[in-house]
Amino acid sequence: MELVPFDDRDGWIWWNGALVPWRDAKLHVLSHGLHYASAVFEGERAYAGNIFRLREHTERLVNSARIMGFEIPYSAEQIDVASNHVLAANRLTDAYVRPIAWRGSEMLAVAAQHTKVHLAVAAWSWPSYFGDDRMAGIRMDMAQWKRPSPETAPTAAKATGLYMIGTLAKHWAEQRGYADALMLDWRGNVAETTSANVFFVMDGELHTPDPDCFLDGITRRSVMSLARRQQIKVVERHIAASEIGRATEVFLAGTAAEVTPVRQVGEHSYTPGPITETLLQGYDALVRRSPAEVAKVVAT
Repeated sequence: MELVPFDDRDGWIWWNGALVPWRDAKLHVLSHGLHYASAVFEGERAYAGNIFRLREHTERLVNSARIMGFEIPYSAEQIDVASNHVLAANRLTDAYVRPIAWRGSEMLAVAAQHTKVHLAVAAWSWPSYFGDDRMAGIRMDMAQWKRPSPETAPTAAKATGLYMIGTLAKHWAEQRGYADALMLDWRGNVAETTSANVFFVMDGELHTPDPDCFLDGITRRSVMSLARRQQIKVVERHIAASEIGRATEVFLAGTAAEVTPVRQVGEHSYTPGPITETLLQGYDALVRRSPAEVAKVVAT
């Protein structure tokens, strides 16, 4: 498959308050965000013209920046408008949306108190992350990297630097023939995959790791609400790596992954089953409902 470089496409990107031609959205090579990972971002999907849970994503972006020690110079309302503006300008209804904020090039050292904070929003067509036949399930290996303690990294922020570990783990898994990798935390408990939350069906209940050192995903919370509406018991807890083999079904949840069944984790095999299928179908239906209807469902 021929790759289309992201710096050479037609379209528009919202950049510091205005739409600019896609190819003109450039930053200097000595930007602090590039050298020191002083950047935060969001991953969002639009369905039928509506960005799913847009305000929650925007608020997390703003909060991530504050955790990283800087303030985005736009309000949540302005960021929402910009995100929708980008969709319209690129004539997209079903798309992936990527807001990103970063420190600029005024200072290039560990300290960067006087850098300007920039914000950009892009959107592009992006089909299912793991392919169209999702119910077939994906194969995952165990990652050789672990998620860090909150005492060593700002794990509550969707910060670019935290994804370095995910990139390393995913590349290693792909080189071994797997689609992704399941990551443990520094204690040896199950954490998440390289870019999605994970759920296990155990004894008819839905178990998912307590997000105390990784993001409590917006898709994760949506799936938990759907499960509760289906009278499926949801259990958030620390899950030891030794428990992975207990599960009868495993699936992932994330903006890019949506709901993706898993058929293998390391030496353990699974058959995507009725709970996974119910929640996959429920999520696919939810994202195409109006924002007001979505709000009622996820309030569960």
